[in-house]
Amino acid sequence: MSGIKESNGHKPLGLAHVFDPMFTAASRPEPDQLAFDLDAALAPVLSLQASAPEDAFSSSYLGTEREGNGILIGDDGLVVTIGYLIAEAETIILTTNDGATVHAHGIAYDYETGFGLLRAAGDLGVKPIELGSSADVVEQETLIIGARGGRGQAINAVVASKREFAGYWEYMLDEAIFTTPPHPHWSGSALIDDSGKLVGVGSLFVQDAAQEDTFEAGNMFLPIDLLKTVLDDLLKYGHRTTPARPWMGLYCMETLGRVLVTSISNNSPADESGVEPGDVVLAVNGLQVGALADLYRKVWSAGDAGITVSLGILRDDAKLNISVTTADRSSFMKQPRSH
Repeated sequence: MSGIKESNGHKPLGLAHVFDPMFTAASRPEPDQLAFDLDAALAPVLSLQASAPEDAFSSSYLGTEREGNGILIGDDGLVVTIGYLIAEAETIILTTNDGATVHAHGIAYDYETGFGLLRAAGDLGVKPIELGSSADVVEQETLIIGARGGRGQAINAVVASKREFAGYWEYMLDEAIFTTPPHPHWSGSALIDDSGKLVGVGSLFVQDAAQEDTFEAGNMFLPIDLLKTVLDDLLKYGHRTTPARPWMGLYCMETLGRVLVTSISNNSPADESGVEPGDVVLAVNGLQVGALADLYRKVWSAGDAGITVSLGILRDDAKLNISVTTADRSSFMKQPRSH
């Protein structure tokens, strides 16, 4: 990957000074004040360790060693996590709060929602958590974030906002759940409602949990309702059956009302087409863009993966038009062995 190097934030490198005081000061759920068994709700939240090969496409920006959480949601060993933890992973190990360890294999990574699915190869000795309704989550309510380690890693968190999220890696959710304070082990963590059900899966550490352009550290969670819409396809085929979105291989950020290319995936459509780090994207197919969400919507609305889009580029003081023949992002990835 050329340009400014970033990752999806699956390891809190350099952020210990942020998390230690916040995590220590965070309020903790009181079991006797809950309408459900806290330990039973936290038991399905498992430690997840995954290893990907050096030549994996994702290893250049996620590294080969990933660590986070997986959440048992099925009696058959079905586990949900955040997809970047298991992307192209060859080895996945799950560990319960009691220390029981089993291997697992990846089933699917849905690039549109960000969910990853895997299946444990053995009995974990815990009961799965029930899926709740993320649509019922409201701003300012208090939920519980659970991570590997049981009660000692559970905190109360306030829903700071529910809003659109556009990520720099050609990713967007119409509505994500943002909570505060941040949990130091957010990747694949469980967002649990007041009935002990799973309503979100941890994705990111963010600095604008309350609203954009306002500093308030927190986490972004994928709403569990999104998983329900694709679960059957993922289990049966390993991918959604709808056509793949067009992918260019750009990493971008918004600055001064413009979209700046910070990095480009090696050998990606954008790389092959001559887009460079430092380019400013002004338009897609002649239509002006000024924000990441706007860029993505215009590219995705142009057609399915494989279409060619014309990017209006500002490079130094020159305006260029560069044609990019898009691709299916998953075609660059090593696929789960089960599919």
